[in-house]
Amino acid sequence: MQTLIYFIGFALICLASHRIGALFSWLRLPYITGYLFTGVLVGSFGLEFIPTSASESLRFIDQIALAVIAFVAGSELFYKELISRLRSILWTVALIIVAAFVLLGGAIYLLVDVIPFTQSLPPTEKIVVALLGATILLALSPPSTIAVIKEVRARGPATRLILGVTICMDVAIIVIFAINSSLAQALITNTGVSLTFLGVLLLDLALAVGLGAAIWRLLVVLLDQRLPRLVKIAGVVLIGYSVYVLAGVLKMYDIGGVKIAIEPLLTTMIGGFLITNFSRHRDEFAGLLHDIGPPIYVAFFTLTGLALKLDILLTALIFAAILFIVRGAGIFVGSSSGAAIAGEPTRIRRLAWLGLITQAGIALGLAREVSVTLPSLGDAFATLIIAVIVLNEIFGPLMLRAGLQRLGETNLPEPGIRDRVRDVLILGVELQSIALARQLSRQGWRVRVADTDADHVRRLATEDVDERHIDAIDETNLAGLLDRSTDALVALLENDEDNLRACQIAMEKFGVPRLIVRLRRQDLREQFRELGALIVDPGTAMVNLLEQAVRAPQSISLLLHTDETNDVVQMTVTNPEINGRLVRDLRLPNDVLLLEINRDGQTILPHGYTQLRYGDEVTVVGKAESLREVAIRLGY
Repeated sequence: MQTLIYFIGFALICLASHRIGALFSWLRLPYITGYLFTGVLVGSFGLEFIPTSASESLRFIDQIALAVIAFVAGSELFYKELISRLRSILWTVALIIVAAFVLLGGAIYLLVDVIPFTQSLPPTEKIVVALLGATILLALSPPSTIAVIKEVRARGPATRLILGVTICMDVAIIVIFAINSSLAQALITNTGVSLTFLGVLLLDLALAVGLGAAIWRLLVVLLDQRLPRLVKIAGVVLIGYSVYVLAGVLKMYDIGGVKIAIEPLLTTMIGGFLITNFSRHRDEFAGLLHDIGPPIYVAFFTLTGLALKLDILLTALIFAAILFIVRGAGIFVGSSSGAAIAGEPTRIRRLAWLGLITQAGIALGLAREVSVTLPSLGDAFATLIIAVIVLNEIFGPLMLRAGLQRLGETNLPEPGIRDRVRDVLILGVELQSIALARQLSRQGWRVRVADTDADHVRRLATEDVDERHIDAIDETNLAGLLDRSTDALVALLENDEDNLRACQIAMEKFGVPRLIVRLRRQDLREQFRELGALIVDPGTAMVNLLEQAVRAPQSISLLLHTDETNDVVQMTVTNPEINGRLVRDLRLPNDVLLLEINRDGQTILPHGYTQLRYGDEVTVVGKAESLREVAIRLGY
């Protein structure tokens, strides 16, 4: 009954925590900081709505959340996206682990003698604190890293290296943590490191892999069923939680005095990795995790804040700042050394470390695991480590953003491709062209409107549209309006011969790829077609539009922008790593559909095994936010 009361009270607090997290985000602070703050605020060191001891009764929430976080970590490890830079990633990860582990382990061991709440620890436990503390502080944060990359629309070799290292680092750290936590238990319980211990450790790892494969098969069976989405979400949560229950049962057994201890985070991460890479359910699984994520993160971080001891936290801030600096130094040494061995350019060697500071879910989860599984270290250890993690979560995204900007991979074109800001010239000043200019401007296009009739320009002059008068349609006059970065020309002049001349100059002199013309004279149709222009006949266009409205009304709602949820856009594939990638391996958001590929003037209706090529024009439909994500992944 007490647990139920705590649970109901905690659920209400989570609602408030969600709002406080949004407020912190508005203040440009990480939302998890708001959740942690809420947990501290309502606990024993704040308003005392819920006692700190309640966190033990609510331990099952921790376990569910950690299982989901590990599923997410595994699902981010999509090997087809990492394999092109695998050598650089592996070297960087390996040397960061070596350099940062040595520096952090040494720093923590020395600080233990200075920190007031750890001075009384015996020598063995000091080694354990250094061992586990260094391991946890090496974890990174794929969700936070991905969020910043999306925000600044970063793309390039350094971005791909940073993201690859961030994902692979968490995999490596979870494996290392599984080993080190077993070693820590052996040191604390004085069982020592023997052949029996090493054998049981190998058995633990083998069991984790085997159970991970079993989790994969269970998830496949679940997702194969035609069940309501909420039922599948509940199934994923239950399967993840069952790993922790099973791990608790196995701890009751020992071999030669050494307890069997599988790491649930490793098990669930393996399950997430396998279903993402070796099943047809990766998109559905990612969608379910996306739906589960928000309430899970709110509950997990709020509960973590509830367990924090504010008095220790305040004492630990100075020491946390020292560890923050030492961790940054270790990451710099390791990443620059690894990038140098892998042959990365000098600028990546010098700056990539700035993108590897952020921490969040996995690190906090490991800290919570230690405080529960090794109670002799107590909440003091967790509070110290969490203080460092909070600093990394606050400053990490800022450093990542600054690093990507200095690397020149935020909103900048790669060599040989057009500017990502789309440019269009509309010829003909009239009410329709003004309306078109405004709509394209709202979609982020740079629009110019021009006409040879000065009276049109003067009569329809507006403040929000760039309107210009030109004397004639010739190369000299158009040179001030067109260049090699112009993406489209829309010809709406009253004289079709002027429209034809403009399209010829745009294509032949400036290489404008998209020509759209409103045609009045049918005898010029063939000449426009030879230029590859898209011809809009006002008379037949309305008939065709009405016919489509009868046959497929939803498609018309997209074209007429009456569907406020979805949009249709065309993008150019300019990311070299997408060249040769199968459509099924693009990992597009669940609410995005690839409709058509245009390659060398030929239209391709794609299926899962269609290969994309550099320079392809692809037409996609989906929500605006998801389409921006696709643009970052494919090109512009």
